[in-house]
Amino acid sequence: MLLQPVIVPSAAYAQEATSTLHLDGLSRTPTEAAKNALFDPNDAVLLLLDHQTGLFQSVNDISIEELRRNTVALAKIAEQANIPIFYTASEPDGSNGPIMDELPEAMPNAQYVARKGEISAWDNADFVAAVEATGRKTLLIAGVWTSVCVAFPALQAKAEGYDVFVVMDASGDVSKMASNAAMMRMANEGIVPVTTNSILSETQRTWNRPDAADWGVLYGEVSPGYHAVSESFNRAQEAAQAAE
Repeated sequence: MLLQPVIVPSAAYAQEATSTLHLDGLSRTPTEAAKNALFDPNDAVLLLLDHQTGLFQSVNDISIEELRRNTVALAKIAEQANIPIFYTASEPDGSNGPIMDELPEAMPNAQYVARKGEISAWDNADFVAAVEATGRKTLLIAGVWTSVCVAFPALQAKAEGYDVFVVMDASGDVSKMASNAAMMRMANEGIVPVTTNSILSETQRTWNRPDAADWGVLYGEVSPGYHAVSESFNRAQEAAQAAE
């Protein structure tokens, strides 16, 4: 798959994005403190770093199947919420391998940023410029390896004033020790470890919204078991209606 260099978006990107924080669907208007306790999808950018087939072979802290599923689900969540997505790869023509095939398909509005050998995406001028052009200050980051390709840019961005959330179950590392050490290192600097499911719920916020059914589908992407429960419920409802 040929990946094209990014065309850096204009600063108007943040203004053009549709509001997705459905506070009007809540029965209580949150205080400013309560609002700030959860991330605002209207201020967020998703960074997907080095989800490459070669690097996957070295991941030992999470199953490859779960890693791929969560990464795709995370991309779909961002697409559903109009969160800008930037993704990149480390030496994709070498042993690290190409980006997993299903990822670009899940995020048609995402922009790929080619690197020039930098291990940390935050050391690449084009990548940082793309993020800065959105005008947003909250970063959701996932990638392979957690202790390197995720931790390095997460720490650098945090030091430069961004609020950073690392999606641990859409990231992978060479061992559980490496992943745990990275999580502790990042947490000590104020970076928040989260999961795909928590990002999904935190972005959605309420079922009292016009696109609630679309969010329900995404829960099935994160947890196949949830999809089975939802499917059983829907069939029971259909059977009950048919019997009336």
